[in-house]
Amino acid sequence: VGNYKRTVKRIDDGHRLCNDLMNCIHERARIEKVYAQQLTEWAKRWKQLVEKGPQYGTVERAWCAFMSEAEKVSELHLEVKSSLMNEDFEKIKNWQKEAFHKQMMGGFKETKEAEDGFRKAQKPWAKKLKEVEAAKKAYHAACKEEKLAISRETNSKADPALNPEQLKKLQDKVERSKQDVLKTKEKYEKSLKELDNATPQYMENMEQVFEQCQQFEEKRLRFFREVLLEVQKHLDLSNAASYKNIYRELEQNIKTADAVEDLRWFRANQGPGMSMNWPQFEEWSADLNRTLSRREKKKASDGVTLTGISQTGDQAAQPNKHSSSLSVQSNTVQSVQSSYNPFEDEDDTGSTVSEKEDNKIKNVSSYEKNQSYPTDWSDEESNNPFSSTDANGDTNPFDEDTSPAMEVRVRALYDYEGQEQDELSFKAGDELTKMENEDEQGWCKGRLDNGQVGLYPANYVEPIQ
Repeated sequence: VGNYKRTVKRIDDGHRLCNDLMNCIHERARIEKVYAQQLTEWAKRWKQLVEKGPQYGTVERAWCAFMSEAEKVSELHLEVKSSLMNEDFEKIKNWQKEAFHKQMMGGFKETKEAEDGFRKAQKPWAKKLKEVEAAKKAYHAACKEEKLAISRETNSKADPALNPEQLKKLQDKVERSKQDVLKTKEKYEKSLKELDNATPQYMENMEQVFEQCQQFEEKRLRFFREVLLEVQKHLDLSNAASYKNIYRELEQNIKTADAVEDLRWFRANQGPGMSMNWPQFEEWSADLNRTLSRREKKKASDGVTLTGISQTGDQAAQPNKHSSSLSVQSNTVQSVQSSYNPFEDEDDTGSTVSEKEDNKIKNVSSYEKNQSYPTDWSDEESNNPFSSTDANGDTNPFDEDTSPAMEVRVRALYDYEGQEQDELSFKAGDELTKMENEDEQGWCKGRLDNGQVGLYPANYVEPIQ
């Protein structure tokens, strides 16, 4: 009696399981969305880095094909997210609303109907069971009373103080208790027989209500199986033709990379096959005698026009990329076209050699594909910008022209990633030593605790009090 409540509880559990399945699908949809966003961000960032980097030609296009693959896969995962939420999630939500009907007083109509059905089917049998329990209790009590009466009678026979009248009463008590035992036993057996006779009908009625609950649960189980199969189809990209095409195209793009073609292109545009600008006679000009100190060159860098070697063929169609500076012994930045005098009019407008604040993307390499090199050179070892280790950046660019000054400890306010070889990189909160005060361009010279010396923006730090 009452054990049907486990079956009734299954109806409430079914409603709760619908919520759990919707939450499960919602979380997976959120993961698909985040993954798609991360793929897109990764593709955008690396596409810019590769395009600005030194890689060129067909291999560059093959490399960029991975970013195109990421963008297409990102779109597919956004479609997965959309299918999970707009189809599967909504389907469960609508089915739950149709299958479970809430009542004004709480609970579900289906739960109450099952509860009432079981209680109605069980009520007659439960009433007879209650009669059986009462009859059994009366029979056991009569048996106990009979045993007690017989015990008293036996003890009284051994007691000479009792008169015959008292002994007669005890014997009568024994007779009455025996009769009560017979009556209660008969009633107990009769109630049991009635209960047994009612049991088949009781089981039939209870099973009928139980089958109704089974049918309701079967609908839910079959629906869950159907939804899970649809979710599997939405998640399985291996059978999607568009997904296979993405990697078929990626493979084709990689296979089109041709080392011979790239080397031919580089020879024609960056090597011996390029358009030459041989030195020609030039009239004397007062500007030719101007010399700039290291400090003056750095100050004038904002006015230097960013130019490149004359381009022919395919290279002329490529967008100009920012060039990184190349450390030389004089520690100056020079990036000029070979046909131009490096000391010509400083008022020319254009991109500057070093745009430190505008360059937000980290370089993959120290040198980018349109790297410009200084045109000043000499056979003398002391003046050759490519001699010893200077060209490799192994020497300290601040070993010369350093004048003693008061060193001050400062703390970084923001993260800064050095964009040139002569710049420091640090994180917000790092401490370093300021070696020279701010120049006209807003740059300070400093030294990190690991001994590295370089430039950094003056407004990125504050003095340590």
